[in-house]
Amino acid sequence: MSLTFAHPPHPSQTQGNPLTFAHPPHPSQTQGKPHNLLSLPLKGSFSDHSRDPHDIPIFDSTSLTEPKIPILYLPPLLSSLPAGVPDSVLTPENPPLVTETRLPDIDPASLSLHKTLHRFRPLDEHYADTPYAQAFNWHELSLPEDEERDWYCVVFRSKRKAGSDGGSLYEADKKAHEEAVGNGGLILYWYGIPNQSTGMNLATCIWQSRKHAIAANSRPHHIRAMMLAKDSYEIYDLERHVLRKVAGQTGVTVQPFVGGDVGW
Repeated sequence: MSLTFAHPPHPSQTQGNPLTFAHPPHPSQTQGKPHNLLSLPLKGSFSDHSRDPHDIPIFDSTSLTEPKIPILYLPPLLSSLPAGVPDSVLTPENPPLVTETRLPDIDPASLSLHKTLHRFRPLDEHYADTPYAQAFNWHELSLPEDEERDWYCVVFRSKRKAGSDGGSLYEADKKAHEEAVGNGGLILYWYGIPNQSTGMNLATCIWQSRKHAIAANSRPHHIRAMMLAKDSYEIYDLERHVLRKVAGQTGVTVQPFVGGDVGW
């Protein structure tokens, strides 16, 4: 069972139930404004007493207009599992967000990845300028030893144009995201916050296969989002990688994408 809240409750109220959000405020809505949102601090960024680590981010007008600490990144936004597939039990500390739309299907190895991606996070606040393989806690992800599979990763490194319309782009991005989940294959969508010095940001998607990602490109909401993006960004660079899990090991590695099919 999934619970939907206008304002997220404390995790102690929802243990065992995924928290579902239509979408948190996209960083484009608050770029250039002081941030709070009670974000999850990165290691070494704040002292341990800067916030209660058991509180999940609060997205409301007060947190935007009365900032106390800066937002550095949002939790992973995981696609909700297909109907009939039991939801993963969430840990009360730093739970992920999940979509309203459910995936139509998921294979066993991707389900294992979905579960371990609950703890997905960047290693520090410099993720937008760090190589993908070194930007996140891949070394902390663990899957069953006997499973073997590749997944397709897309990375967006961007810098917004000054004065661009963040509201319409956010709405288009939200619709494109839910469309991609319903179309199948999208496991995770994660996005950060523009670097306060450089303005650069990073977002990433992890797909069950490259074919799923290509199919999503032709969907109407994705096309509209891309049309808006071309006029909204000063820099918009795409990278493609392969997330690899081999039998006999529990960890994953990030490899360059060199062409051909990835996943299935």
